Amino acid sequence: MNVYTIRIASWQDDGVALRRVRETVFILEQQVPVELEWDEFDMMSLHLLAMDPAGNAIATARLLPNGVIGRMAVLKEWRGRGVGSALLLRVLEEAGKRQIQQVTLNAQLRAVGFYVKFGFRVAEKEFMDAGIPHIKMNFWLS
Repeated sequence: MNVYTIRIASWQDDGVALRRVRETVFILEQQVPVELEWDEFDMMSLHLLAMDPAGNAIATARLLPNGVIGRMAVLKEWRGRGVGSALLLRVLEEAGKRQIQQVTLNAQLRAVGFYVKFGFRVAEKEFMDAGIPHIKMNFWLS
C-alpha cells in the first residue's frame, strides 16, 4: 500500500515545497553549490511532487518541454520505499501524454542501475556536474 501520493505541481504554486526537497537532497546532502541548483528551467517545467499522508513534500522531479527529466530527488528517509520508482513512472506517463517520444536525463553514476531497470540506456561517456559523476541516458517512449 502506498502511503504517499504523487501529483503535478507548478513552480508558482508549489515552489516552496519543491525547493525544500531539492535543498535538502542536493544542496545539504550532496553539497551541490546553491548557484548550480536553481535555473531558468524551473518556471517552464512540469513538476511532480510526492507527498506523505500529512501533506509534506517527500520527493520531486521535473520534465522540461524538450523531454529532459531532471531534479529527481527523494528525501533520505523515503528512499528504498518505491517513491523514486513511482515518481519516474509518473514522469514517463506525463511525457507520453505530451507526445514526447524520447526522454533524456543526466543520471548520477550511482543511480545508473536504477534507470537501467526502467529501460534507460547510456548515451554518452561519464562527465562531472556539480562535482558529482553523471552519465547521460535516453529512453524511447514509442
